[in-house]
Amino acid sequence: MARRWRDGWGTLVVEGGERGVARVPLEIAASYRARTKGLLGRESVDGALLLSPANSVHTFRMRMPIDVAYLDRRLRVIAVRTMRPGRLGAPRLRARHVLEAEAGAMAGWGLRAGVRVVIETATLHG
Repeated sequence: MARRWRDGWGTLVVEGGERGVARVPLEIAASYRARTKGLLGRESVDGALLLSPANSVHTFRMRMPIDVAYLDRRLRVIAVRTMRPGRLGAPRLRARHVLEAEAGAMAGWGLRAGVRVVIETATLHG
């Protein structure tokens, strides 16, 4: 079943980290416009940004290095990379979603290849 989110807010839940379960504020960018803007022009990120659907990112015109996690359709992490500004990330064939955060943040949450995450949205849609 394909996951479809709307632009908005939620919580990223990462289990299995050194501190147990990490609950991270999450901004969801599901529309073309929100995905295109991403983190451009920001000085910092409070938590993480989910780009969906997406399988690659770039850091042109970004002001800071970021961590990037590629997620498959089951929300399992395929790979985590740190990207400096001005870089183009290679597309990941199995990736359906991409998480972005400030460089170094994902390691602290226990986010690494093989970990499955849960995305809780702020509002329930029936």
